[in-house]
Amino acid sequence: MKITVSCPTPNRCTLLILVLFSFAASPLHASLSINFYASSCPTAELIVSNMVRSASSSDPTIPGKLLRLLFHDCFVEGCDASVLLQGNGTERSDPANTSLGGFSVIDSAKRVLEIFCPETVSCADIVALAARDAVVTVKSLIFIFILLCHICLQMKSSVEGLNIVVVFEQAGGPAFEIPTGRRDGRISDAANVRSNIVDTSFTMIEMIRLFNSKGLSLDDLVTLSGAHTIGVAHCNAFSDRFQMDSKGNLTLIDTSLDNTYAKELMKKCPSGSSASKTVNNDPETSFAFDNQYYINLLGHKGLFQSDSVLVEDERTSARVEAFANDQETFFQSWRDSFLKLTTIGVKTDDEGEIRQSCSFAN
Repeated sequence: MKITVSCPTPNRCTLLILVLFSFAASPLHASLSINFYASSCPTAELIVSNMVRSASSSDPTIPGKLLRLLFHDCFVEGCDASVLLQGNGTERSDPANTSLGGFSVIDSAKRVLEIFCPETVSCADIVALAARDAVVTVKSLIFIFILLCHICLQMKSSVEGLNIVVVFEQAGGPAFEIPTGRRDGRISDAANVRSNIVDTSFTMIEMIRLFNSKGLSLDDLVTLSGAHTIGVAHCNAFSDRFQMDSKGNLTLIDTSLDNTYAKELMKKCPSGSSASKTVNNDPETSFAFDNQYYINLLGHKGLFQSDSVLVEDERTSARVEAFANDQETFFQSWRDSFLKLTTIGVKTDDEGEIRQSCSFAN
Protein backbone atom coordinates (compact mmCIF):
# COMPACT_ATOMS: atom_id res chain seq x y z
CA MET A 1 0.00 0.00 0.00
CA LYS A 2 1.35 3.41 -0.98
CA ILE A 3 0.50 6.50 1.08
CA THR A 4 1.06 9.96 -0.37
CA VAL A 5 1.19 12.83 2.10
CA SER A 6 0.87 16.41 0.87
CA CYS A 7 2.06 18.96 3.41
CA PRO A 8 1.95 22.78 3.08
CA THR A 9 4.78 23.17 5.59
CA PRO A 10 7.38 20.83 7.21
CA ASN A 11 5.85 21.37 10.66
CA ARG A 12 2.39 20.35 9.51
CA CYS A 13 3.85 17.33 7.77
CA THR A 14 5.54 16.20 11.00
CA LEU A 15 2.29 16.66 12.90
CA LEU A 16 0.35 14.64 10.32
CA ILE A 17 2.87 11.80 10.42
CA LEU A 18 2.61 11.67 14.22
CA VAL A 19 -1.17 11.45 13.97
CA LEU A 20 -1.02 8.65 11.37
CA PHE A 21 1.33 6.60 13.54
CA SER A 22 -0.83 7.13 16.58
CA PHE A 23 -3.91 5.66 14.92
CA ALA A 24 -2.28 2.23 15.04
CA ALA A 25 -3.51 1.46 18.56
CA SER A 26 -3.73 -1.87 20.36
CA PRO A 27 -4.40 -3.02 23.95
CA LEU A 28 -1.69 -2.37 26.54
CA HIS A 29 0.58 -5.17 27.69
CA ALA A 30 0.39 -6.62 31.18
CA SER A 31 3.77 -5.54 32.61
CA LEU A 32 6.79 -3.32 32.08
CA SER A 33 8.67 -3.88 28.84
CA ILE A 34 10.94 -2.12 26.36
CA ASN A 35 8.89 -0.39 23.64
CA PHE A 36 5.70 -0.95 25.62
CA TYR A 37 3.88 1.62 23.48
CA ALA A 38 5.19 0.36 20.13
CA SER A 39 1.69 -0.55 18.97
CA SER A 40 -0.59 1.54 21.16
CA CYS A 41 1.28 4.85 20.83
CA PRO A 42 4.46 4.47 18.74
CA THR A 43 5.35 8.17 18.95
CA ALA A 44 5.07 8.37 22.75
CA GLU A 45 8.79 8.46 23.55
CA LEU A 46 9.50 10.86 20.66
CA ILE A 47 6.86 13.27 21.92
CA VAL A 48 8.28 13.24 25.45
CA SER A 49 11.83 13.66 24.15
CA ASN A 50 10.84 16.64 22.00
CA MET A 51 9.09 18.30 24.92
CA VAL A 52 12.16 17.88 27.12
CA ARG A 53 14.45 19.22 24.39
CA SER A 54 12.23 22.22 23.74
CA ALA A 55 11.89 23.13 27.42
CA SER A 56 15.62 22.65 28.08
CA SER A 57 16.59 24.92 25.20
CA SER A 58 14.78 27.83 26.84
CA ASP A 59 15.53 26.91 30.46
CA PRO A 60 18.85 25.13 31.10
CA THR A 61 17.77 24.19 34.63
CA ILE A 62 15.03 21.86 33.33
CA PRO A 63 17.18 18.67 33.14
CA GLY A 64 18.13 18.95 36.81
CA LYS A 65 14.52 19.64 37.78
CA LEU A 66 13.25 16.59 35.89
CA LEU A 67 15.82 14.32 37.54
CA ARG A 68 14.91 15.60 41.01
CA LEU A 69 11.22 15.18 40.24
CA LEU A 70 11.82 11.51 39.40
CA PHE A 71 13.70 10.88 42.64
CA HIS A 72 10.98 12.46 44.75
CA ASP A 73 8.33 10.48 42.90
CA CYS A 74 9.98 7.05 43.03
CA PHE A 75 11.18 7.24 46.63
CA VAL A 76 7.64 7.94 47.89
CA GLU A 77 4.95 5.38 46.96
CA GLY A 78 7.11 4.13 44.09
CA CYS A 79 7.36 5.43 40.51
CA ASP A 80 3.66 6.16 40.09
CA ALA A 81 3.46 9.93 39.49
CA SER A 82 1.93 10.43 42.93
CA VAL A 83 4.14 13.50 43.37
CA LEU A 84 2.25 15.22 40.54
CA LEU A 85 -1.16 15.12 42.20
CA GLN A 86 -2.39 18.47 43.45
CA GLY A 87 -4.52 19.12 46.51
CA ASN A 88 -4.37 19.61 50.25
CA GLY A 89 -2.34 16.93 51.99
CA THR A 90 -0.75 15.53 48.83
CA GLU A 91 2.98 14.83 48.41
CA ARG A 92 3.27 17.89 46.23
CA SER A 93 1.96 20.11 49.05
CA ASP A 94 4.64 19.02 51.53
CA PRO A 95 7.27 21.72 52.23
CA ALA A 96 10.01 19.31 51.14
CA ASN A 97 8.48 19.29 47.64
CA THR A 98 7.55 22.94 47.22
CA SER A 99 10.85 23.65 45.45
CA LEU A 100 10.34 20.87 42.89
CA GLY A 101 10.12 21.91 39.25
CA GLY A 102 9.60 20.47 35.80
CA PHE A 103 5.86 19.96 36.21
CA SER A 104 5.06 22.05 33.14
CA VAL A 105 7.17 19.75 30.94
CA ILE A 106 5.28 16.69 32.13
CA ASP A 107 1.91 18.43 31.72
CA SER A 108 2.78 19.61 28.20
CA ALA A 109 3.83 16.13 27.12
CA LYS A 110 0.65 14.65 28.61
CA ARG A 111 -1.59 17.12 26.76
CA VAL A 112 -0.02 16.22 23.43
CA LEU A 113 -0.16 12.51 24.16
CA GLU A 114 -3.84 12.76 25.07
CA ILE A 115 -4.49 14.21 21.61
CA PHE A 116 -2.63 11.48 19.74
CA CYS A 117 -3.14 8.53 22.10
CA PRO A 118 -6.03 9.20 24.51
CA GLU A 119 -5.91 7.39 27.87
CA THR A 120 -2.88 5.35 26.82
CA VAL A 121 0.39 6.77 28.20
CA SER A 122 0.72 7.09 31.97
CA CYS A 123 2.07 10.15 33.75
CA ALA A 124 4.43 7.81 35.63
CA ASP A 125 6.03 6.76 32.35
CA ILE A 126 6.28 10.36 31.20
CA VAL A 127 8.17 11.28 34.40
CA ALA A 128 10.60 8.39 33.93
CA LEU A 129 11.14 9.03 30.22
CA ALA A 130 11.57 12.78 30.73
CA ALA A 131 14.23 12.23 33.41
CA ARG A 132 16.07 9.78 31.17
CA ASP A 133 15.93 12.13 28.18
CA ALA A 134 17.02 15.09 30.31
CA VAL A 135 20.59 13.80 30.30
CA VAL A 136 20.81 12.21 26.86
CA THR A 137 23.83 13.05 24.73
CA VAL A 138 22.61 12.67 21.15
CA LYS A 139 20.10 15.22 19.99
CA SER A 140 19.59 14.94 16.26
CA LEU A 141 18.48 18.55 15.70
CA ILE A 142 21.51 19.89 17.54
CA PHE A 143 23.77 17.66 15.47
CA ILE A 144 22.20 18.91 12.23
CA PHE A 145 22.52 22.56 13.24
CA ILE A 146 26.16 22.17 14.25
CA LEU A 147 26.90 20.20 11.09
CA LEU A 148 25.42 22.97 8.94
CA CYS A 149 27.50 25.56 10.78
CA HIS A 150 30.60 23.46 10.25
CA ILE A 151 29.90 23.23 6.52
CA CYS A 152 29.42 27.00 6.29
CA LEU A 153 32.69 27.61 8.11
CA GLN A 154 34.50 25.18 5.82
CA MET A 155 33.10 26.99 2.78
CA LYS A 156 34.02 30.34 4.37
CA SER A 157 30.83 31.74 2.96
CA SER A 158 27.23 32.29 3.87
CA VAL A 159 24.13 31.31 1.99
CA GLU A 160 21.62 34.11 1.55
CA GLY A 161 18.33 33.33 3.23
CA LEU A 162 19.73 30.44 5.28
CA ASN A 163 19.17 30.98 8.98
CA ILE A 164 21.10 28.56 11.14
CA VAL A 165 20.26 28.36 14.81
CA VAL A 166 22.76 26.65 17.07
CA VAL A 167 21.24 25.04 20.14
CA PHE A 168 23.85 24.00 22.67
CA GLU A 169 23.34 20.76 24.55
CA GLN A 170 22.17 21.22 28.11
CA ALA A 171 23.34 17.86 29.32
CA GLY A 172 25.45 15.11 27.78
CA GLY A 173 24.77 11.82 29.54
CA PRO A 174 24.27 8.34 28.13
CA ALA A 175 21.33 7.32 25.94
CA PHE A 176 19.60 4.03 26.70
CA GLU A 177 16.20 2.37 26.70
CA ILE A 178 14.04 1.89 29.77
CA PRO A 179 10.97 -0.32 30.16
CA THR A 180 7.58 1.37 30.24
CA GLY A 181 4.08 0.31 31.18
CA ARG A 182 3.78 1.95 34.61
CA ARG A 183 0.36 2.88 35.90
CA ASP A 184 -0.45 6.05 37.80
CA GLY A 185 -1.06 5.80 41.52
CA ARG A 186 -4.23 7.00 43.20
CA ILE A 187 -2.68 7.71 46.63
CA SER A 188 -0.60 10.79 47.44
CA ASP A 189 -0.04 11.58 51.11
CA ALA A 190 2.23 14.35 52.41
CA ALA A 191 2.79 12.34 55.58
CA ASN A 192 4.82 9.83 53.54
CA VAL A 193 7.31 12.34 52.15
CA ARG A 194 9.84 13.26 54.86
CA SER A 195 10.68 9.71 55.92
CA ASN A 196 11.25 8.60 52.33
CA ILE A 197 13.52 11.20 50.76
CA VAL A 198 17.17 12.01 51.34
CA ASP A 199 17.89 15.10 53.40
CA THR A 200 21.03 16.99 52.39
CA SER A 201 22.35 16.71 55.95
CA PHE A 202 22.05 12.89 56.05
CA THR A 203 24.91 10.78 57.34
CA MET A 204 26.17 7.77 55.41
CA ILE A 205 24.29 5.40 57.72
CA GLU A 206 21.02 7.27 57.15
CA MET A 207 21.45 7.23 53.38
CA ILE A 208 22.36 3.55 53.26
CA ARG A 209 19.33 2.68 55.34
CA LEU A 210 16.99 4.64 53.06
CA PHE A 211 18.47 3.34 49.81
CA ASN A 212 18.39 -0.25 51.05
CA SER A 213 14.71 0.14 51.91
CA LYS A 214 14.12 0.95 48.23
CA GLY A 215 16.08 -2.07 47.00
CA LEU A 216 19.10 0.04 46.06
CA SER A 217 22.68 -0.88 46.86
CA LEU A 218 25.64 1.12 48.11
CA ASP A 219 26.89 1.33 44.53
CA ASP A 220 23.49 2.70 43.46
CA LEU A 221 23.81 5.33 46.20
CA VAL A 222 27.15 6.57 44.88
CA THR A 223 26.01 6.41 41.27
CA LEU A 224 22.64 8.11 41.65
CA SER A 225 24.22 10.87 43.74
CA GLY A 226 25.88 11.78 40.45
CA ALA A 227 22.59 13.44 39.51
CA HIS A 228 24.02 16.41 41.40
CA THR A 229 26.34 17.01 38.47
CA ILE A 230 23.52 19.18 37.08
CA GLY A 231 20.80 21.30 38.66
CA VAL A 232 20.69 23.98 41.31
CA ALA A 233 20.10 24.13 45.06
CA HIS A 234 18.59 26.71 47.36
CA CYS A 235 20.95 28.32 49.84
CA ASN A 236 19.12 26.87 52.83
CA ALA A 237 19.84 23.34 51.57
CA PHE A 238 23.47 23.61 52.71
CA SER A 239 23.27 26.36 55.34
CA ASP A 240 24.00 23.81 58.06
CA ARG A 241 27.64 23.84 56.92
CA PHE A 242 28.00 27.43 58.13
CA GLN A 243 27.15 29.41 61.23
CA MET A 244 26.47 33.08 61.83
CA ASP A 245 28.86 35.06 64.04
CA SER A 246 27.97 37.94 66.36
CA LYS A 247 28.27 40.43 63.48
CA GLY A 248 25.82 38.52 61.31
CA ASN A 249 28.48 37.10 59.01
CA LEU A 250 28.71 33.44 58.02
CA THR A 251 31.69 31.32 59.00
CA LEU A 252 32.58 27.81 57.92
CA ILE A 253 32.06 25.10 60.53
CA ASP A 254 32.27 22.05 58.24
CA THR A 255 35.98 21.33 57.87
CA SER A 256 35.36 18.79 55.12
CA LEU A 257 34.59 21.64 52.70
CA ASP A 258 37.33 23.33 50.65
CA ASN A 259 37.97 26.82 52.08
CA THR A 260 38.02 28.61 48.74
CA TYR A 261 34.81 26.91 47.65
CA ALA A 262 33.22 27.72 51.02
CA LYS A 263 34.04 31.42 50.56
CA GLU A 264 32.42 31.35 47.12
CA LEU A 265 29.28 29.84 48.61
CA MET A 266 29.15 32.40 51.42
CA LYS A 267 29.52 35.18 48.85
CA LYS A 268 26.67 33.80 46.75
CA CYS A 269 24.51 32.99 49.77
CA PRO A 270 25.26 35.65 52.40
CA SER A 271 23.38 35.84 55.67
CA GLY A 272 19.80 36.90 55.05
CA SER A 273 19.69 35.65 51.45
CA SER A 274 16.32 35.32 49.80
CA ALA A 275 14.67 31.92 50.15
CA SER A 276 14.57 31.73 46.35
CA LYS A 277 18.34 32.26 45.95
CA THR A 278 20.07 29.29 44.29
CA VAL A 279 23.56 28.11 43.37
CA ASN A 280 24.73 25.44 40.94
CA ASN A 281 25.17 21.95 42.35
CA ASP A 282 28.32 21.62 40.25
CA PRO A 283 30.47 24.77 40.32
CA GLU A 284 32.49 23.70 37.27
CA THR A 285 30.22 22.27 34.53
CA SER A 286 26.77 23.04 35.87
CA PHE A 287 24.79 22.24 32.72
CA ALA A 288 26.71 19.18 31.55
CA PHE A 289 25.86 15.68 32.69
CA ASP A 290 29.39 14.36 33.21
CA ASN A 291 31.67 12.99 35.93
CA GLN A 292 32.74 16.42 37.19
CA TYR A 293 30.63 15.91 40.33
CA TYR A 294 33.01 13.16 41.48
CA ILE A 295 36.07 15.24 40.59
CA ASN A 296 34.57 17.99 42.74
CA LEU A 297 34.14 15.55 45.63
CA LEU A 298 37.82 14.61 45.50
CA GLY A 299 38.59 18.33 45.71
CA HIS A 300 36.27 18.66 48.73
CA LYS A 301 33.74 20.68 46.75
CA GLY A 302 30.60 18.68 47.41
CA LEU A 303 27.75 21.15 47.93
CA PHE A 304 25.81 19.10 50.47
CA GLN A 305 26.94 17.23 53.56
CA SER A 306 25.36 14.15 51.96
CA ASP A 307 27.75 14.66 49.02
CA SER A 308 30.90 15.10 51.09
CA VAL A 309 30.39 11.91 53.10
CA LEU A 310 30.73 9.87 49.91
CA VAL A 311 34.42 10.68 49.62
CA GLU A 312 35.07 10.60 53.36
CA ASP A 313 33.64 7.13 53.96
CA GLU A 314 35.92 4.21 53.06
CA ARG A 315 32.93 2.20 51.86
CA THR A 316 32.30 4.63 49.01
CA SER A 317 35.49 6.61 48.46
CA ALA A 318 37.00 4.09 46.02
CA ARG A 319 33.90 4.22 43.82
CA VAL A 320 33.96 8.02 43.86
CA GLU A 321 37.57 7.95 42.70
CA ALA A 322 36.78 5.42 39.96
CA PHE A 323 34.00 7.62 38.58
CA ALA A 324 36.20 10.72 38.80
CA ASN A 325 38.91 8.98 36.78
CA ASP A 326 36.68 7.45 34.11
CA GLN A 327 33.47 9.06 32.89
CA GLU A 328 32.43 6.00 30.89
CA THR A 329 32.56 3.88 34.05
CA PHE A 330 30.16 6.34 35.65
CA PHE A 331 27.88 6.31 32.59
CA GLN A 332 27.71 2.52 32.56
CA SER A 333 26.85 2.45 36.23
CA TRP A 334 24.31 5.25 35.74
CA ARG A 335 22.39 3.16 33.20
CA ASP A 336 22.12 0.23 35.61
CA SER A 337 21.21 2.29 38.67
CA PHE A 338 18.75 4.47 36.77
CA LEU A 339 16.91 1.36 35.60
CA LYS A 340 16.65 0.15 39.19
CA LEU A 341 15.47 3.58 40.36
CA THR A 342 12.70 3.75 37.77
CA THR A 343 11.30 0.35 38.73
CA ILE A 344 10.88 1.06 42.46
CA GLY A 345 7.36 0.17 43.55
CA VAL A 346 5.86 0.43 40.06
CA LYS A 347 2.17 -0.25 39.59
CA THR A 348 0.92 -2.21 36.60
CA ASP A 349 -2.42 -3.45 35.29
CA ASP A 350 -5.27 -2.79 37.74
CA GLU A 351 -2.89 -1.58 40.49
CA GLY A 352 -3.18 1.91 39.04
CA GLU A 353 -4.77 3.95 36.29
CA ILE A 354 -3.96 6.07 33.25
CA ARG A 355 -4.77 9.62 34.29
CA GLN A 356 -6.29 12.03 31.82
CA SER A 357 -4.56 14.87 33.66
CA CYS A 358 -1.33 14.33 35.57
CA SER A 359 -2.40 16.72 38.33
CA PHE A 360 -5.59 14.90 39.26
CA ALA A 361 -6.71 11.30 39.66
CA ASN A 362 -9.52 10.16 37.37
